[in-house]
Amino acid sequence: GLLYVDSVGFNGQPECYYFENPTDPERCQKKPYCLDNPYPMLLVNIGSGVSILAVYSKDNYKRVTGSSLGGGTFLGLCCLLTGCETFEEALEMAAKGDSTNVDKLVKDIYGGDYERFGLQGSAVASSFGHMMSKEKRDSISKEDLARATLVTITNNIGSIARMCALNE
Repeated sequence: GLLYVDSVGFNGQPECYYFENPTDPERCQKKPYCLDNPYPMLLVNIGSGVSILAVYSKDNYKRVTGSSLGGGTFLGLCCLLTGCETFEEALEMAAKGDSTNVDKLVKDIYGGDYERFGLQGSAVASSFGHMMSKEKRDSISKEDLARATLVTITNNIGSIARMCALNE
């Protein structure tokens, strides 16, 4: 964990990055994250499950929380729902899918943004919410299911990480 983070950058290439304009495909850019002085930071380690650590310095850190919903959950559900057999295959399928065919969005409920609570219409209101409808179930692809599974897991991890960041 932390030794790896402290020595990030192999072959002169940064290993940590973020996306600028992530919701705009035309302007989205992958940018390297400078780790010269990263502290304090929240380290979210996603493996089979998730561990979240608050890191104050190289030698001062604590585990804040974790979740059993991580990469193993994504792969297990994808195998069950799509018949895929590897993590790579699950990601390839997810890259080709459209989660909005599976997930119920705020705009599906309110017809657009829900301004009273500051929710964009494109926000997920209910993961897999469209799957209550037989008609919707009959019209989705395995790729859509893989994408919705990825979005569900990553939204959950992001929400937990945000709450941890606010509390630390």
